[in-house]
Amino acid sequence: MKNMKIKEILMTEEEISGIVSCLADRINNDCKNCDKLTVICVLKGAAVFASDLIRKLSVPDVKVCFIKAESYGSAVESSGSVKINSYEPLEIQGEDVLIVEDIVDTGHTLSQLTAQLKKLRPRSLKVCTMFDKPTRRCTEFVPDYAGAEIPNEFIVGYGLDFDERYRNLPYVAVLDDCTE
Repeated sequence: MKNMKIKEILMTEEEISGIVSCLADRINNDCKNCDKLTVICVLKGAAVFASDLIRKLSVPDVKVCFIKAESYGSAVESSGSVKINSYEPLEIQGEDVLIVEDIVDTGHTLSQLTAQLKKLRPRSLKVCTMFDKPTRRCTEFVPDYAGAEIPNEFIVGYGLDFDERYRNLPYVAVLDDCTE
């Protein structure tokens, strides 16, 4: 296992809080006529973000579901192969659905996930990501809501990890080069 260290702090806890509030305001504006909303949190990385976001939503009835989608494993580069698992049956036909993701990088995960969920015939399906890395995009996928555009660096903190480490950081940091 490689040993990683923090190179620099990219975003402070206060900056993150402001971004989450702005995203919630946009979603609340778009959903002002919605009675209910199904939020699908993509585990594990989006759990912290989704928790903060849903507390700021003004939709009266918010249902939260969890799925796991992974393409990184223990690497810093996406494998391009996406594994998606649901912890419960996703019954979203006719519902307004918001997928909450930590980061959109290549776009493969969200492209595949949205294609699968559209087959379940939701009334609407939108994607909200905390971090967007469009310079790495390999697909034409564009999230409906994107918090912050980030450089082509491997980031950790605020739920994002490297090999299950660093999720607990209240800020977002760039990892330095690896050492054995």
